[in-house]
Amino acid sequence: MENSKLTLFIFLYFTVIYTAKAANPDSEPFVGINIGTDVSNLLSPADLVSFLQLQKITHIRLYDADPDILRALAKTKIRVIISVPDNQLLAIGTSNTTAASWVGRNVVAFYPETVITAIAVGDEVLTTIPSSAPILLPAIESLYSALVAANLHTIIKISTPHAASIILDPFPPSQAFFNQSLSSVMLPLLQFLSKTQSPLMMNLYPYYVFMENKGVVPLDNSLFKPLTPSKEMVDPNTLLHYTNVLDAMIDAAYFSMKNLNITDVEVLVTESGWPSKGDSKESYATIDNADTYNSNLIKHVLDRSGTPFHPEITSNVYIYELFNEDLRSPPVSEANWGLFYANSTPVYLLQVSGSGTFLANDTTNQTYCIAMDGVDSKILQAALDWACGPGKANCSEIQPGENCYQPNNVKNHASYAFDSYYHKEEKSPGSCDFKGVAMITTTDPSHGSCIFPGSKKVDNKTKESVNSTQISDAADRLRFMTLSSNQISAITVAFSVLFFIPSMSPSWWL
Repeated sequence: MENSKLTLFIFLYFTVIYTAKAANPDSEPFVGINIGTDVSNLLSPADLVSFLQLQKITHIRLYDADPDILRALAKTKIRVIISVPDNQLLAIGTSNTTAASWVGRNVVAFYPETVITAIAVGDEVLTTIPSSAPILLPAIESLYSALVAANLHTIIKISTPHAASIILDPFPPSQAFFNQSLSSVMLPLLQFLSKTQSPLMMNLYPYYVFMENKGVVPLDNSLFKPLTPSKEMVDPNTLLHYTNVLDAMIDAAYFSMKNLNITDVEVLVTESGWPSKGDSKESYATIDNADTYNSNLIKHVLDRSGTPFHPEITSNVYIYELFNEDLRSPPVSEANWGLFYANSTPVYLLQVSGSGTFLANDTTNQTYCIAMDGVDSKILQAALDWACGPGKANCSEIQPGENCYQPNNVKNHASYAFDSYYHKEEKSPGSCDFKGVAMITTTDPSHGSCIFPGSKKVDNKTKESVNSTQISDAADRLRFMTLSSNQISAITVAFSVLFFIPSMSPSWWL
């Protein structure tokens, strides 16, 4: 009898848990996508929604409340954050009637057929238009009152996205605090978020942290790459270990809230990403780094590992962004944060195998090992000789007269040999290193009749030519980019002062 009761209890327990999760998909960590519209030939709303469904994207954030898109989202179960544009803050913040009208027109008219999960009021208002700071909270409260009147306030959350620069001294995280000049806004805002169980929305970009602190912050930390214990960042006050920059930025937000006695508000990362193209000033803005960051970001969120300070809480993240916004003003980087071009072809192919069904363009198996740019030819030659000799790579295709002999230079031959060895070793860890002169890429280096080992296996007698236009396009995308000065935060000063702590050897991060 006792066993029967225990069995029944276990059955009912898991039934309740399953039912609760099914009723609220957001109870499980997710990755969403921001959709900007400064795109020439943007897909029609119907085609856009079809594309989202094809890519298995279930959460999106809009920078407005486009009625055509909201209408097209009806009955799709795609969950959407809508936004109040900055230029509407004044009207909403000074008139309850205007706020109620906005909610009626943009929320009530579409919900529940269109699953609206939150309203983002403005975007980085405190740092981009500080003159509007006094009306930010009134606007939020007016919209909330309208949600209460519509009986939607427990279903649809309301908050405002912030730039990382509202947090000063963010590294180490335990020393972080909100800019005190914003205290008159931040404290009542956080109290409102606590009362309404709404998230603190943060736009967090490890890319800019890295660019402002090269030589202090290793690239691997920014890209979520595995680290040796000696390279993990250790907070000297908490002794918490940080293996990546994003977790440190999230925890800086948590510690900043804790300093104001707010401990029950979760962080929602409303923007994060890595640009894939720019000009010569940013050699780290490449397709490979963008692919690595976003692929690892997706895995990190869906692994449900939380952060060192809050391992029990995994912040949901919205990747910036779905499409390259080619109509954005310079610098070049502003137009190259997308996962896809406007014609829906991928800028790069994410490596997210094993992380659920997020995005359909998963190509984990399509990776290649090539020689890095700028390596001394003598060093490359030594690595090439090892790969074709002791490494037992198949180098027959780079012999005179064979398909991959041209162009006849060390870098081209080394890339082919490296890729051959990499795949012979079944892409095992460390098989694409060659003492630091090789790198993994998702861009197929094949050209003409030269098919690299990492490409689909084709019998030597029936090798297929690679589309030279695609290769050319891929090469064109591997350009460099410039840093947008208006996105650089006060993080630099914090890093330069706090990253080197005398009591630790040799520094806080390295």
